[in-house]
Amino acid sequence: MEILCIIPPYVPSYFNAGHHLPLFQVGSYLRKNVANTIVTCIDAAALNFTWKEICDLLIKDIDLIVLMNDFDGIDTFPRFMKYKEVFCPDAKVITFGRLSKQIPRFFFQFDINAVHCTGDYESGVAAYVNYLMDSSVLPAGVLLSADTEAKTGTFLPSDDWVLPDVNEIPYSNYNYMYKNDLNKFCGIPHRQELVIPLARGCPFCCEFCDIPPMQGKLERRLSVDRTINYIREAFSKQQFEYFTFYCPTFTLNHKWVFDFCEKLSNEKNIYSWKCITVLKCLNRKLIEKMAACGCIRISLGIESFTRAASMGLPKCKHDILQQFKEMVSVCNEFGVELNCFIILGLPGDTPEDVKATIETCLSYGARIRPTIYTSYQLLREDMTVAQVSEFNRQYFPSGFLEKDIAYEYLKLFYALESDRPTAVHKNIPQYKSALMSEPETLVEA
Repeated sequence: MEILCIIPPYVPSYFNAGHHLPLFQVGSYLRKNVANTIVTCIDAAALNFTWKEICDLLIKDIDLIVLMNDFDGIDTFPRFMKYKEVFCPDAKVITFGRLSKQIPRFFFQFDINAVHCTGDYESGVAAYVNYLMDSSVLPAGVLLSADTEAKTGTFLPSDDWVLPDVNEIPYSNYNYMYKNDLNKFCGIPHRQELVIPLARGCPFCCEFCDIPPMQGKLERRLSVDRTINYIREAFSKQQFEYFTFYCPTFTLNHKWVFDFCEKLSNEKNIYSWKCITVLKCLNRKLIEKMAACGCIRISLGIESFTRAASMGLPKCKHDILQQFKEMVSVCNEFGVELNCFIILGLPGDTPEDVKATIETCLSYGARIRPTIYTSYQLLREDMTVAQVSEFNRQYFPSGFLEKDIAYEYLKLFYALESDRPTAVHKNIPQYKSALMSEPETLVEA
C-alpha cells in the first residue's frame, strides 16, 4: 500500500515544530508496525511547498492519504481535497490532528473517508490502514461516517512510540520560521533546533488546554536512556546546536529529571537545551542541576498574576507571584532564561491586568510569550471553514469579546514597545557551518 502522510500547504499563524512532529511519528509507526506499506511523509506547511509540487505528489499512484489537521491549518483543506479529486480520485483519505479531536464530524464536509477522534494518532491511523486491508475489524478511535460512533481509541505506552527520523523532517525550513524572535514562536533564532517528543498527558487540567482531553491526565514519558540515545543519534546525523523537549510539564517527574541530567552530564558532547514546565514543579535544586548540564531556557505557563483570572486555572497556578519572583531570581543566578507564557483575554482578566502581568515579568528580566485566549469548547461541528478558522490564536473569535476590549488586548499582543528580542542564542555554541547565520547587530534582552 502506497501511503502519503502530509500536512497541506498553508501560511501558519503560529509556528511550533513540535506541533508538526506527529506527522513523522505516524509515518514512522506505520513503517514499523503495518506490513506491506510504503510511506512518504511531507510537511508542506513551513512556507516550503507550492501547489504545483503538491500536484507532483498526488499524480503518483497513492492508495491512502493521511492528512494532518490543526487549528490554524484548515483554510486550505477544501483546495487540497479538490486537488486530490483531480489527481488521485481513487485514493482513500483519513485525517488526524488536534482539530479533529475537537470536532471530528466537521471534516466529513470535505468528502474524507475516515476521521481520527480518540486515542493516540499512530494507533488510530494504523487501525484504519489495517481496516482497509481487512474490513472485518472496525478501527478503534476512528469515525467512518458522520452518523456513526467510533470505538474508543488506544493510548500507546511510551515504549511503543516510534521516534521520527530527523533526516525526514524539514528542520532548515523550521529554523527559518524562528528568525524573527519578536514573532514569539517557540524556537531560538540563529541556532539549529532538534525537537524531542518526550511525553504525552498532563494532570494539570487548565480550562483552556486541550492536552488532558486529547492525551490523558496521566503522563507517559520516554525512558532516560532512550531519550539520550535519540539525542546522540540525531546530533550525529545533522548539525543541531540545541534541543528542545516537546513535553507539557518537563519537571513533573523530578527523579526522571535528575537521572537525565546526571546521564547527560556524562556524555562526551556538551548540549544546550530548553523545556516547558509549571512553577509548582520547579525548585532551586532542579534549576541548578538543569543549568549545570546545559539548560538555557525554561518556559512557564504563568497565564496571569490576577486573582480573578486565576480562578479558571488549576490551583497550582493560583497566587504564584511570590513563587515567580523566587524562581526568576534562581534562573538569573544560574544563567537560565525564563520564558513566561501569558494569556490575553482569560475570563476575569482585563487589558489593564494583562499589562501589569507583562510589566512584572519584564521588570524581573524574564522573557514573555503572550498568546490570545482561545476557547476551544466553543467549536461546533456545524461551523463553516471560515468560522473554525477564527480559532487561530491571533485574534478573538467573532462575538467573544466587545470590540473595544478585544482591540485593547490586541494592542498589547502586537508591537509591544517594552519587549526586546532574546539574546539567549549567544549561550549556545554555534557550528562553523551552521544553517542560520548570526546577525551583525543585536538588541540585548
